[in-house]
Amino acid sequence: MKYRRLGRTGFEVSEIGYGAWGISGKQWIGAKDKESLAALQRAIDLGVNFIDTALAYGDGKSESLVGRAVKEYMGRIYVATKVPPKNRLWPARPGIGIDEVFPYDYMIRSTEESLRNLGVDSVDLQQLHVWNPDWIDRDEWRRAFETLKTSGKVRAVGISINDHQPDSALKIIETGLVDTVQVIYNIFDQSPERNLFPACLKHNIGVLARVPFDEGSLTGRIDENTVFPEGDFRASYFRGDRKKQVRERVGAIVSDLKLPDASHMPELAIRFCLSHPAVSTVIPGMRSVSSVEGNAMASGQGPLPDRSLEILKAHAWERNFYS
Repeated sequence: MKYRRLGRTGFEVSEIGYGAWGISGKQWIGAKDKESLAALQRAIDLGVNFIDTALAYGDGKSESLVGRAVKEYMGRIYVATKVPPKNRLWPARPGIGIDEVFPYDYMIRSTEESLRNLGVDSVDLQQLHVWNPDWIDRDEWRRAFETLKTSGKVRAVGISINDHQPDSALKIIETGLVDTVQVIYNIFDQSPERNLFPACLKHNIGVLARVPFDEGSLTGRIDENTVFPEGDFRASYFRGDRKKQVRERVGAIVSDLKLPDASHMPELAIRFCLSHPAVSTVIPGMRSVSSVEGNAMASGQGPLPDRSLEILKAHAWERNFYS
């Protein structure tokens, strides 16, 4: 496992982090605690030292599982979590004030609840789970972050950017009041490269690249015959003819790069993210030991060749399957 600095936090984090939404069992159907804990332990054994979770993931269940895994490990593991919007609306809606989403007292209480779930006195990174640039001058989030850092309950702070809206974080980066941003970045959504990543490099902001597989599209394992369990959010994400679109798009990537087959897509997807110098860590969701082992191997392969990156630029795909 290779490591990179998480911006100005100084944290040396694994290139492959652990995205812990899927182990919550909520919206991702089929997660079993025993398998999740085994996957977490295997990730740590392979050198993964950064785990991203959230209070909203299973209403604290993900945090509790992460806390159990970290407690059993003697080495240094960096844990990031998130304050959910009080109105429980993802993404943040235009026109809704921060007093309905992140009031000061609510941010403090949510962080304290996360600390109890995790079984720790301090969390390494606390993030706002949604963001609206209209809140930039409001005092609530600023004071709450400052209180949490001064009290020692959090070491660093950041925001999780709304789906496919990387430029919405440009102003907050310039304030110097956050240490990290979390953003969707993958072969299909390359938009952070235009403005967000240059700003992060300029201001030494850590970047957590989320959804590197586009919720499974870029694993090469989704086609028209794929069926998701009832209640799994992917049934909606890939509704209609979207699975056919995905299969065709992935097939074009395999063809253009002359890959032997689609089984090479997961490694390609992770290496694509890690090829950009602004990216500190990639946080794929992982629920099985086999997924952990496959993803961890990508760290040792290095960035993609320039020619491959040039070819992949043509495969950017502007759309929003979340809507």
